Amino acid sequence: MRALKPVSLGGAVPVDMGAKLLCLFLTSALIAYYIYTPIPEDIEEPWKVMFASASFRALGHLAEVMDQLGLMHYMEVLALITSIEYVEPTSDENVTVMDTEFSNVAVRLYLPRRASDGPRRALLFFHGGGWCLGQAGMKSYDHLTRWTSNMLNAVVVSVNYRLAPKYHFPTQFEDVYSVTKFFLQSSVLSQYGVDPDRVCVAGDSAGGNLAAAVAQQLLEDSEVKTKLRAQALIYPALQSLDLNLPSYQENENKPILSKSLTVKFWSEYFTSDSSLREAMALNRHVPVEYSHLFQFVNWSNLLPAEMKKGHVYTSPTFGSPELAQKYPGFLDPRAAPLLMSDDRLRGLPLTYVLTCEHDVLRDDGAMYVERLRAVGVPVTHEHAKDAFHGAMTFVLGPAKLAVGQRLFNRYIEWLNKNL
Repeated sequence: MRALKPVSLGGAVPVDMGAKLLCLFLTSALIAYYIYTPIPEDIEEPWKVMFASASFRALGHLAEVMDQLGLMHYMEVLALITSIEYVEPTSDENVTVMDTEFSNVAVRLYLPRRASDGPRRALLFFHGGGWCLGQAGMKSYDHLTRWTSNMLNAVVVSVNYRLAPKYHFPTQFEDVYSVTKFFLQSSVLSQYGVDPDRVCVAGDSAGGNLAAAVAQQLLEDSEVKTKLRAQALIYPALQSLDLNLPSYQENENKPILSKSLTVKFWSEYFTSDSSLREAMALNRHVPVEYSHLFQFVNWSNLLPAEMKKGHVYTSPTFGSPELAQKYPGFLDPRAAPLLMSDDRLRGLPLTYVLTCEHDVLRDDGAMYVERLRAVGVPVTHEHAKDAFHGAMTFVLGPAKLAVGQRLFNRYIEWLNKNL
């Protein structure tokens, strides 16, 4: 019998190399999939925006996995951004910065050092983050409020309201309202050298929601004698009745804030019960008993023609009354300022509203502008056709965007002129 010759294994080297090349290719493809996101042509610096969007999307996927495994709540994973971005209260040559409490609520206080000819202006700022994330001490917010204080020579109070999922509505509103009411006392305004006729509330995203709700509530509060001079609402979230507005349809997967994440934020504001989130995702969470509220968010009557873009309004599909009975917050004007009746909008202060074209919340702000103007409230509507949700926070470091700086400058210009 002939002996079998040993077979050379020299071919293992190219096979092994091929496996490595395939692995490298698949990894590169996966990275490219994560990083590449279609960016609207009118957005400048698209690769920066694409990378930021991919980072948020990756964190969102990680949050989904951690939540499904029962290791961490979805929002707690996203909140890691807050921890990474946190900076200590640090004074500089222009502004004294300190963390303190007003009415037992944590705030970061910015006091300008520049001399003033008389009482100063003041601004109460409420950060964004879907009522679940964010912190006055986040680097981007600290930068914005610090520069606001310096450029306007104004006292700025940035509020660290409590967050979901640990706390649900109305806690967030009650915290910012409590701070505002405390600060508007004549003794407190005098302590910080503030002119009682030059106080403003402002906020971005969920913070814009809180600012609008605070301004409305102050009109109803006979205990508060000081009136706001202005409110500044930066791409605010103002209603959760209709989550299928044209802006939700057009911007479902646009950078930073997707429709699905917006639904998560809204539902988590009220409860961690997934049944509300599921109903909101289908836009079937409002019972027929509250059908009259849709007049306040009927985009076919309230949006300008250029924002309707051929969309056809359809009557709402109503849901079970059970969710509204368990979680009535989403029907409360303190959570959804667009639901306030016209007669109770009259008397609101001078208003600034910033909306962004590529933002699911665009139509909320635009509809509020129309409703305020209809009852005689003076409104400046700044609509950025080349911007996306959260753009104004991209003002630092490698992620700094020209559009973010431009929007911040316009906001400051308006405050300087009107506050």
